[in-house]
Amino acid sequence: MKRFFLVSTAVMLFLSTFLFVGAVSNASAKGSKVLEFSSMVGVPRPYTGATNAIRGVPGGGLPWVISSAEGELKANGKLEVHVSGLVIDPNDPTAISRGVAGTNPSPTFKVIVSCLSKDANGNPTTVNVSTDAFEADAAGNSEIEAQVSLPSPCIAPIIFVASPAGAWFAATGF
Repeated sequence: MKRFFLVSTAVMLFLSTFLFVGAVSNASAKGSKVLEFSSMVGVPRPYTGATNAIRGVPGGGLPWVISSAEGELKANGKLEVHVSGLVIDPNDPTAISRGVAGTNPSPTFKVIVSCLSKDANGNPTTVNVSTDAFEADAAGNSEIEAQVSLPSPCIAPIIFVASPAGAWFAATGF
């Protein structure tokens, strides 16, 4: 009876170890999703400009709104972002007075991926990586597909849709 118990225990231990290792390898696969999102928020008034930058990324000069967004970031750095209706807030008094409310004055957008990571000494740091510029139409629509070099680790990623100069217009969230 003892022998049966020892053999069955060894088999169970082997199987549980095998199953656990299989689960870990799937989770660390290079093509696995790091982040998938179906909403973004336009830059609100308190976050415009450099005063309240998020992870070193300043907000656009005026408030922005967005109709819809979706995308995903994979562990291998493959990035897809689709935005619709990313325009300057049509209800913002300053935008109205300047005649730019409800418009997208930027012919191109880029994406900034911001990760919390560590430096060469193991100290915490923020790493921001950017795509090249992608075409955006006057209605604020853009399809962005790019490859970025993510730091390791990439903790709590934030995806920003930004101007070519790096001021964000929309970020993951709602």
